[in-house]
Amino acid sequence: MKRNFMGLSVLMVFLSTLPVYAGAPLETVQTNVNKVLDVLRDPKLKGESAKGIKKEKLQAIYGQMFDEVELSMRTMGKNWTKLNPAQQKEFIQLYHQILEKAYIDKILSYTNEKIVFSKENMLSNNQAEVQTKVVTSSKEIPIFYRVILKVGTWEVYDVVIENVTLVQNYIRQFNSILAKNTPDQLLEILRKKVKGQ
Repeated sequence: MKRNFMGLSVLMVFLSTLPVYAGAPLETVQTNVNKVLDVLRDPKLKGESAKGIKKEKLQAIYGQMFDEVELSMRTMGKNWTKLNPAQQKEFIQLYHQILEKAYIDKILSYTNEKIVFSKENMLSNNQAEVQTKVVTSSKEIPIFYRVILKVGTWEVYDVVIENVTLVQNYIRQFNSILAKNTPDQLLEILRKKVKGQ
């Protein structure tokens, strides 16, 4: 159940966080949701034959909207410094692929759920939390986006749903692996996961 909600949260990230020059975080989220919805609702991109094109468009958005370094550092926590620069670079790439693989089909299954934008809370001068919810026929799912301002752009570094964050969800897994394995072994495990082994 929680995994499905996390899938919805990542869907909402795709729907809400294209980077733009700094404005209010809530405005950034709300303005850009329509750009991604255009991809998901495009009648030319309906059906199985267009799935690849739609996926490519969403992948391009993912690459722009996340602060992948910040997300990776926070996900690794104190273990980040155990990786050398080359390992850190590979981790960022593998983690990107793992997230995409885990959630792309959920994103593509979007079916016009209503999205409500509530408010933003500034966490610091350059960090904010944007509060939203997805309204389905049977429930409301609160989803909060933590965004960071770097070089004039608001980008996502975490997503919170039911008090569990994307970072927390993965940090436990990676900490558990690193408790028994070296950084090289962690990367090998992630390489196999990306390949579907």
